[in-house]
Amino acid sequence: MTNSTVKPHHHGDLREALISSGIELLEEGGITALTLRKCAARAGVSHAAPAHHFEGLQGLIGAITNRGMTMFAKAMQGKIDATDGLPFPTLFAMCEGYLSFFIENQALANLMFNQKSEVMTTSTTGRSNNSAFKILVSSCAPFKHGPMGHQATEYAVWSLIQGFSHLSIMGQISCTEEQPQICFADLLSILNLQVAD
Repeated sequence: MTNSTVKPHHHGDLREALISSGIELLEEGGITALTLRKCAARAGVSHAAPAHHFEGLQGLIGAITNRGMTMFAKAMQGKIDATDGLPFPTLFAMCEGYLSFFIENQALANLMFNQKSEVMTTSTTGRSNNSAFKILVSSCAPFKHGPMGHQATEYAVWSLIQGFSHLSIMGQISCTEEQPQICFADLLSILNLQVAD
């Protein structure tokens, strides 16, 4: 790559540009298409540039996962913000945003949920501080919890929507993108959730 083809970037802008390039490559060709060299080429910088921002490919993958989690949280919160704020509409909207994110960002969602990472652990620096998980927790909070407490409710909802989303993008469930919540509502009703007094 010649100097004439290298694009000028501010330090922070370059990091974000490399992450964006990584997401584009991921969506185009899956995890095997994701390399530091390809990200640099897509961002229009030298192949050595990513080393100043990430500790190897795993560092880039971690940054992409963090960006994905932010996008994921925004997708859920955006649906919630369009509701009246009542418990059941909020829960349905959260699940709709969850499913929509998976449908629209299949490769990114697969990366986020098919690797061990800090954002998916139970540590205080991981899941408990993850904005997407906090949205799920708050959406489940208004409902009555069984003898196992609030975590059982959260895990039941999470397991259901995660499994449904995965099966949907794998083509195992027939569901339209326009009305995913109608398909999922039938399954969610099986949990027999009740709003707490």
